[in-house]
Amino acid sequence: MQEGRLKPYYLSYNLQLFAKEGQDGEKTEEPTAKKLEDARKKGQVMRSTEVVTAATLLVFFLMLKVFVGFIGNRFISSFHKTLGSIGDYTSEPFNTNMARTIIRSSLWDIVVAAFPMMIAGFVVTIVSILFQVKWKVTTEPLKPKFDKFNPVSGMKRLFSKDKIMDLLKSTAKVIILAYVVYSYLKDQWPLIFKMYSYTLPQAIAVIGDTVISVGIRISLFFAAIAVFDLFYQKWKFHQDMMMSKQEVKDEYKNSEGDPKIKSQQRQRMQQASQRRMMQDLPNADVVITNPTHLAVAIRYDKEAHEAPVVVAKGADYLAQKIKDVARANAVEIVENKPLARMLYHNVEIGAEIPPELYQMVAEVLAYVYSLQGRVN
Repeated sequence: MQEGRLKPYYLSYNLQLFAKEGQDGEKTEEPTAKKLEDARKKGQVMRSTEVVTAATLLVFFLMLKVFVGFIGNRFISSFHKTLGSIGDYTSEPFNTNMARTIIRSSLWDIVVAAFPMMIAGFVVTIVSILFQVKWKVTTEPLKPKFDKFNPVSGMKRLFSKDKIMDLLKSTAKVIILAYVVYSYLKDQWPLIFKMYSYTLPQAIAVIGDTVISVGIRISLFFAAIAVFDLFYQKWKFHQDMMMSKQEVKDEYKNSEGDPKIKSQQRQRMQQASQRRMMQDLPNADVVITNPTHLAVAIRYDKEAHEAPVVVAKGADYLAQKIKDVARANAVEIVENKPLARMLYHNVEIGAEIPPELYQMVAEVLAYVYSLQGRVN
């Protein structure tokens, strides 16, 4: 019996599944200074809101502890003044103007009492932000971005990994804060429940001490979170700013220019320079050669220059072309290997020869002038 052949079975798979994440590949390159500067102009900076919250809360409650006596006395004074002023209006019907006057006076007392803490909170907020981000004003974040109005993009942002992590962190903070507050207040309930028997100054003192103690504990908790969040935000910002190799290449092209275009520009400039050089070559006095690899053409005009000038130079093919043009225009060609090398490597086209080469060039020119039967 003839053994049957196995039917080949082909597996189909998508090679894109094996591609690196991201449009331009994996981001393995360190962010460039331009990338960081552009991100800063757009308002994308490393900033931890936990640091601002912790610093503001801690300073607020420390200021409250310092000024609690002043605030308490101000509150009692305002309370007595408000109650005392009511009797002034019993002789006439109570109206809206009277109520507005009493409320305005009470609000002013509250503003005066809270003013030191308001100023301290404002200063601490600014300092904590500047501590993380240097001062730079930008209006880029204020510009409307229409992609934010896209419901699909909004849903993606809502359920993104960062938003889920923020939700988990917020939930954990609420649970821990509730425990911190409860663990302190459970020992203070007897004092709070007996508050009805306290005088007004005693009640204010108990409430103030309780609020300050709870507030400082909450502030310290947020300070611990802020330390970890600051390092995390630095790491996350650095990861977000990482660049792929393609992004680095594109940035270089945009900032420095496309290398192909720059090469073409250099080539065109070299061609233009060679054309001008060949146009000036018939006016040269002599061409000094290597003799096969280098050629340098020199012209000496006493009225225009103090020293001989290099009007053309080239190597290999261009050197041969210079010699051909020189022969066609009856320009003398002199072989001097050391002088040709020194002129080619040290003197640019259109520049005068340096003083250290005066003697050697003068000898060549004297030889050429003697051949031509003229004295210069």
